[in-house]
Amino acid sequence: MPADNDRKQETFMKRFLPGALLTSAALTFAPAAIAAFPEKPITLIVHFPAGSSTDVIARTLAAEAGQTLGQSIIIQNKPGADGSIAASEVARAKPDGYTLLIATNSPMSGVPVMRKRPPYDPLKDFTPITDIGRYSFFLYARADEPGDTLQDFIQHIRKHPGKLSYGYGNVTGLLSFAYVANASKVDILGVPYKGEPPMINDMLGGQVDAAVATSGTGMPQVRAGKLKALATILPVRSPNAPGVPTMAEAGLDGFPIAPWLGLFGPAGMSADVVDRVDAAFKTAMEKPAVKQAMLVQDFIFTPSTPGALRKLVTDQLDSHRMLLRATGLEGSQD
Repeated sequence: MPADNDRKQETFMKRFLPGALLTSAALTFAPAAIAAFPEKPITLIVHFPAGSSTDVIARTLAAEAGQTLGQSIIIQNKPGADGSIAASEVARAKPDGYTLLIATNSPMSGVPVMRKRPPYDPLKDFTPITDIGRYSFFLYARADEPGDTLQDFIQHIRKHPGKLSYGYGNVTGLLSFAYVANASKVDILGVPYKGEPPMINDMLGGQVDAAVATSGTGMPQVRAGKLKALATILPVRSPNAPGVPTMAEAGLDGFPIAPWLGLFGPAGMSADVVDRVDAAFKTAMEKPAVKQAMLVQDFIFTPSTPGALRKLVTDQLDSHRMLLRATGLEGSQD
């Protein structure tokens, strides 16, 4: 019997011990692998061109967050298609935390509603990390356009139906002017751009009459006397431009779109990696130099939990769908 017991124990050891050791090693290795994140530079994809407000915000945050994480965060600018090119690339990436997306409501709220066949689902194909903040958008007109108020400009459009144009470099710009045109019952042509900088250049050159764009790209030209700001889409006046009225004050109530910015990764990121990236970016938002840089961009930080960012995406999808449906733009793009 002792010999039989010895043989049974030997058989058990041969059959099950290697697997047990392997499982034990895997359990030991997994936390160590996560603890090592990040072991190489992180890529942060921006769906606007270099020089845009979003690009400046992304680079400012990435420089500080990279220091906290101990690795560089490399910016890749991939503009075009309302941000869907950049968003699609991140949706296809490995969920290891080394490919991230800084995204506005353009690709995350607008594209899924405007496209007949959306290239991704913003709620299923991404991991929300943190809300970043809110842009200050203004409605700009060329300095040589007649009048000094939004209502003056609307009357100018009415006198020249179908002759004037507005540019848009993002979904917020498109929806904002679509709302103005729909609410005022005016006929004005929309001209798409890959981002705000080339659009502003065309405004300065006289090719476009007006635009809704961020403070960072438009306000320098206002201060230079080359453009004028007729209204802000913020619910309150911007502290950096207290003389510019809100849309409601300018005669257009009920503007429903929030121009937001958030941080995402591919679907399936581990909670530990999400927490590390989230903490690094929130630490960056607290830096005095970063806050000062955001004052220049007229950008307000609104950091959040991943769950709160997911709710924001859900709510804004509903708001975009409502406005796009009212303006006839829901499902209008191939």
